[in-house]
Amino acid sequence: MFSDQRLWSRTRDELVQAVESLGFQAELGEAIAKHLGSPKAMERMISYLRYVKPRSEELVVDEMLAIRSEIDAWREKKASEEANAKYNEMLYYGLGDPDE
Repeated sequence: MFSDQRLWSRTRDELVQAVESLGFQAELGEAIAKHLGSPKAMERMISYLRYVKPRSEELVVDEMLAIRSEIDAWREKKASEEANAKYNEMLYYGLGDPDE
C-alpha cells in the first residue's frame, strides 16, 4: 500500500471513530470520508466534530457539505487563475508566427 493510501485510510479511521464517539453510526463517517475525499478535508471535519460536538446528523452533514463546497470553490478559482494566466500569455506573446 502506498503512503498516500495509508494516510487516507488512517485519517478515514480517525474520522469514523470521531463520528462514533458522538453516538452516530460508523456508516455516516465512512460516507463522509468518501465524499470529502482527501485527508486534509477529513482532518478539518475531525476538528469540527471534536470541538463543536454536533448533536444531530444534519449538522454533521451540513458541515461536510460546507467543507466540500469550499474545496470545490478553491479548485474552480485555481483553474480560472490558470486559464487567465494562459490567456494573458497569449495576448502578450501572440499566437506565434505561422512560418514557425
